[in-house]
Amino acid sequence: MSTENEGNAVPPAPSAPPVPMASPAASPQGPAPEGNAPTAPLPPVHHEAPAASAADHGPAHQPGPAPDGSWPPPPPATPAYVDGGSGGAGTGWGSTYQQPAPKPRGGRGGLVAAVLVAALVAGGLGGGLGYTLAKDRDDRGSTTVSASDSGATQVKRAPGTIANVAAKALPSTVTIQAESTNGEGGTGTGFVFDTQGHIVTNNHVVADAVDGGKLTATFPDGKKYDAEIVGHAQGYDVAVIKLKNAPSDLKPLALGDSDKVAVGDETIAIGAPFGLSNTVTTGIISAKDRPVASSDGSSTSKASYMSALQTDASINPGNSGGPLLDASGAVIGINSAIQSTGSGGFGTGQSGSIGLGFAIPINQAKYVAQQLIKTGKPVYARIGASVSLQDSSDGAQITDQGTGGAAAVEAGGPADKAGLKPGDVITKLDDHVIDSGPTLIGEIWTHKPNDKVTVTYKRGGQEHTVELTLGSRVGDN
Repeated sequence: MSTENEGNAVPPAPSAPPVPMASPAASPQGPAPEGNAPTAPLPPVHHEAPAASAADHGPAHQPGPAPDGSWPPPPPATPAYVDGGSGGAGTGWGSTYQQPAPKPRGGRGGLVAAVLVAALVAGGLGGGLGYTLAKDRDDRGSTTVSASDSGATQVKRAPGTIANVAAKALPSTVTIQAESTNGEGGTGTGFVFDTQGHIVTNNHVVADAVDGGKLTATFPDGKKYDAEIVGHAQGYDVAVIKLKNAPSDLKPLALGDSDKVAVGDETIAIGAPFGLSNTVTTGIISAKDRPVASSDGSSTSKASYMSALQTDASINPGNSGGPLLDASGAVIGINSAIQSTGSGGFGTGQSGSIGLGFAIPINQAKYVAQQLIKTGKPVYARIGASVSLQDSSDGAQITDQGTGGAAAVEAGGPADKAGLKPGDVITKLDDHVIDSGPTLIGEIWTHKPNDKVTVTYKRGGQEHTVELTLGSRVGDN
């Protein structure tokens, strides 16, 4: 997994673990049926080959400078945006408006059909026996007990239960449909940020509507509003839209503190997976500070970077931009990307959840959203040096030359003032271990301009530590 700062090519993500190959099973054989009873022989089971990892097919990545000289960077191999499909072979943003129904074909489809026939035969026999037994005991009355309707409708969910959290959060989430001027678009999710009608979501959810497209937001009660883009940050993958004629009774979701989240904490995700609005799934925080570079994998896609919260809550295409909540119902992240096996499903060519979802920490997203509401443009922290984006585990190496022949270390920039030079390998930013250029970029972007950070680096085999004040860059261009 990899992230980036403002640089060039994104390094390859780690290969997906191989899917174990099941041993071929012989076709079931059995004794010949007695008499003329109908039978439905089962065909042999067809086993699928394990999915190939992304690293088996991806092109080799070359080292390149980081963000300062060559924004925007090219797309990474994996993982994909939640709405981007199979980690490099996405079919577009969001869950498309018309989802074709899956058609069983060959292999397992034949097996399912045969099993159904056999089940019907057995079901007929079972039905006959059941009818006979029921007839013999008809005079004994029913032994079942049913709950009264009044009792069922009076069930109360205690505070802190998933049902209670979901009931309170759902009215403050929206399903977003973005459509470009040529009619292309998709579905994502967002949540109410304030009472003025601002909705926070992912940049890639609204990207189709940026240049004169159409944007709508629909609440769970069916009320639908036209919306406009207030600002979007491609690098952070955060966007803010505003409802037109917003209602006066909006209830913003409470924002938590993503810095205090711990591995193992419960999570609740809300979104519209594959267009199924108002879907709630649960899981835990699987990891923190996970460096992730994500895109839809297309040749024109621009990558986004985050030091993400990882969760095993089921997240699928359409969940993008939706809130990741803690057990109390506070937003701790924005669901943004998934690691995928690379094989599509549901007849769409898009891959689904394998339990590896990634969310932008809300502390970072809150800062970005506030900047977008205030000025309409994102502000990025930077160190003023180009680092190699080649996949490694040794650290982030400052390149010998920047993009387009520019200096690798910007004269008078933060890195220059701190004494950093080309060839230095940065191994830590504060207490966070830096294993590559993308990891460094993800960590830098969790900070604000003018923040002071401690940089640990190696030069000539010797380790050094220096304090550095981060600079800033306004806008995505």
